[in-house]
Amino acid sequence: MSNLVEIRDLHFSYGDRPILSNLRMDFPRGKLVAVMGGSGCGKTTVLRLIGAQIKPQQGTISINGEVINQLDTRGIYRLRRKMGMLFQFGALFTDLTVFENVAFPLREHTDLPEELIRDLVLMRLNAVGLRNAHKLKPNEISGGMARRVALARAVALDPELIMYDEPFAGLDPISMGVTANLIRNLNDALGSTSILVSHDVQETFAIADYVYFMASGKIVAEGTPEDLRRSTDPYVVQFINNQPDGPVPFHYPGKSLAEDLGLGDKR
Repeated sequence: MSNLVEIRDLHFSYGDRPILSNLRMDFPRGKLVAVMGGSGCGKTTVLRLIGAQIKPQQGTISINGEVINQLDTRGIYRLRRKMGMLFQFGALFTDLTVFENVAFPLREHTDLPEELIRDLVLMRLNAVGLRNAHKLKPNEISGGMARRVALARAVALDPELIMYDEPFAGLDPISMGVTANLIRNLNDALGSTSILVSHDVQETFAIADYVYFMASGKIVAEGTPEDLRRSTDPYVVQFINNQPDGPVPFHYPGKSLAEDLGLGDKR
């Protein structure tokens, strides 16, 4: 099977508010696939569905040939053991040291002796350039360093699947470049499949093998970064060129301001 993750005919709503509609996506083994789009388009919801934090109303999400949204709790935890997650802004445990943060999944999910855990943690921290910061707390390091610690924690268990939720948010340009290179290099070194949710075009296009563009809960364009740079699709052009006007509206859909003010529809 060439795809580690497959999403087919997926629909998801929060109550009466539709979020994703008729979604079909493939995430091949060993590749880094980006899911891009504006805020509120459903990108992070895709990650939550793959991790079985929420379930779709229709459709399937298959991981290694197993439909995760049809598994019981034990089956979900078994598959999650093979996943790594880099949460937006890192989500480190503030009362634990850098070392203890990275060691946490190893202690939670394995019976490895402490000597081996220590070696594995130091190796992961060395890979992100922070081995000598292992005794520090998250409030004693920079935001970019904290993101790298979170990345070391996400790959601590050598996961088959690594998911990144806005890994570049809030980072300075240097930290963005460092983080992007780490994500690409770790994907290749571990042979993992990576799903990168982001709205940062430059960093994402530099490292992604394939890109899905989303708008209003649907795939509106897809292809390699080179394909999308050459695209004349209005959605892609608007997003890549940071244009305020285009197929993606600035205002949330609904009544006009004139109607809300009781002045009738003056559009």
